[in-house]
Amino acid sequence: MSVSIKSAREIELMRAAGKILAKVHENLGKELKPGMSTWEIDKLGEEMIRSFGCIPSFKNYNGYPAAICVSVNNEVVHGIPTKKHLIHEGDIVSLDAGVIYKGYHSDAARTHGVGEISKEAALLIERTRQSFFEGIKYAKDGNHLHEISNAIGAYAESFGYGVVRELVGHGIGTHLHEDPQIPNFAQKSRGVRLKSGMTLAVEPMINAGRPDVEWLSDDWTVVTEDGSLSAHYENTILITDGEPEILTLTETESNLGIGEPKGEDRA
Repeated sequence: MSVSIKSAREIELMRAAGKILAKVHENLGKELKPGMSTWEIDKLGEEMIRSFGCIPSFKNYNGYPAAICVSVNNEVVHGIPTKKHLIHEGDIVSLDAGVIYKGYHSDAARTHGVGEISKEAALLIERTRQSFFEGIKYAKDGNHLHEISNAIGAYAESFGYGVVRELVGHGIGTHLHEDPQIPNFAQKSRGVRLKSGMTLAVEPMINAGRPDVEWLSDDWTVVTEDGSLSAHYENTILITDGEPEILTLTETESNLGIGEPKGEDRA
């Protein structure tokens, strides 16, 4: 396995790609409202990406037909936007997007509640997000990759959630998917040793019920096998000599101090 180490110039381009994608997520999340179709969400997202002079990473990637993966409720990832699929009050919607800026990719996902959502759904979203931050506490030069995986899985499973096995995070750079693969659950191996200059897309996909998933007939949309809700949270990060740098953190998240150490209501 060869994990690319980015040069100073490449890191600057990755930072720029990340900042743009963070703005897309920030703006697109504010546009969600009951009655919108998932096709409208995708259209808005693609327009935003192109307005920054970027190319949507996902559009036509291995045949995927849209710029934004829009996954609703029990859809885990890779939901294909359509004009017939409307979102409603109380839904949770996962938006997964990537941009290409001057040849370099960034990749990030957020799950949003539409209007008033259930306590179960709100906790799932929050804890999925926090599982990411529990994982990247170990994303440091000299540590091993699967320390990230183990921490994500341990945190999510402590609430009885199912951590998806069939889908994992990945390295990222001039290609959307690069080595290494990054599972979100405990591994027996230690994985590669992390080095400053690595860029990784860490993305917990957490189900409220069992971890089992299945693919729909469109060959893209992944859903929970038991029909339970699923949430997705992803950022592109940079391994440094100190704490990891999150390249795709939104302005709202930064202002709220999301990711800082905090207590957890386990009720």
